[in-house]
Amino acid sequence: MLDAVVVGAGPNGLTAAVELARRGLSVAVFEAKSTVGGGARTEELTLPGFRHDPCSAVHPLGAGSPVFKTMPLDRYGLEWLHPELPMAHPWDDGTAAVLARSVAETAASFGPRDAGAYRRLVAPFLGKWDTLAADFMQLPLTALPRDPVTLARFGLAGLPPSTWLMRRFRDEKARALFAGLVGHVIAPLGGFATGAVGLVFALAAHAGGWPLPRGGSQSVSDALAAYLKDLGGAVHTDFEVKRLDDLPPARAYVFDTSPTALARIAGLGGHYDHYRYGAAVFKVDYALDGPVPWTAEEPRRAGTVQIGPTAGEIGTALNQASSGTAPDAPFLIT
Repeated sequence: MLDAVVVGAGPNGLTAAVELARRGLSVAVFEAKSTVGGGARTEELTLPGFRHDPCSAVHPLGAGSPVFKTMPLDRYGLEWLHPELPMAHPWDDGTAAVLARSVAETAASFGPRDAGAYRRLVAPFLGKWDTLAADFMQLPLTALPRDPVTLARFGLAGLPPSTWLMRRFRDEKARALFAGLVGHVIAPLGGFATGAVGLVFALAAHAGGWPLPRGGSQSVSDALAAYLKDLGGAVHTDFEVKRLDDLPPARAYVFDTSPTALARIAGLGGHYDHYRYGAAVFKVDYALDGPVPWTAEEPRRAGTVQIGPTAGEIGTALNQASSGTAPDAPFLIT
């Protein structure tokens, strides 16, 4: 009998399997597709030789992940590539706001009226990313916070809607860039704790950048799978689990699947029939013959570019997407 069986070889399932295997438990992972990865895959989608990430591409919380920092994934081929600027938000007049590794450079791009407000917003958390990330990401009630004072200050700033937090800024550049940060999770700007989303993405850039894995997101999944195998775990691909009887006996079963797939496999009947999924993203892949000729200079140096002019327009697009309507003016992330 195995100690644990993990269904689904996405990054969460693979990380769970590694954590169990590192504690000396016997683990096997079962994945329906022919390769591991889930939302962290890389495939040739346009022309031969052009490798695209069908889902996640840039990983603001990857290099700074508390659990990844404890894993020797570099030994298994994972290399983080850092663009000169983590992110840029261009405007039609040829200027751009930027999210840089430097707080000063970021603040300066907002203009004199908002530079000080941004520095005051992030100052309490600078140099504290490791403990803040661990405290913020852990499950409630599983452990005491390592730095309760910083976590409390973060909660005061981040738990209200992001629209409240953006009132600190007087001009559009800072508001639009921050609205775009929240937009990465495809949620209305007025939602609970959306301020924390934008703040975490900003602090991640200042602490560790927004890196891309060399070779695409598949490199993250492949490194996790290789590390798991070295720890004695097993990975079975092309194995679609339709019911629990398809799996070997184990003391625990861990699911990295959708709720409806879990209900089908575990025999829960219609328990999740009315589960409501969140808003989705529409993705387009291009094979380019050269760099994008941005009018503004900053996006040419950035790994991620937000295209969605004002905070109001970004908010409208997110509200429309969340209500099931295709936005009239979409918010784009490239």
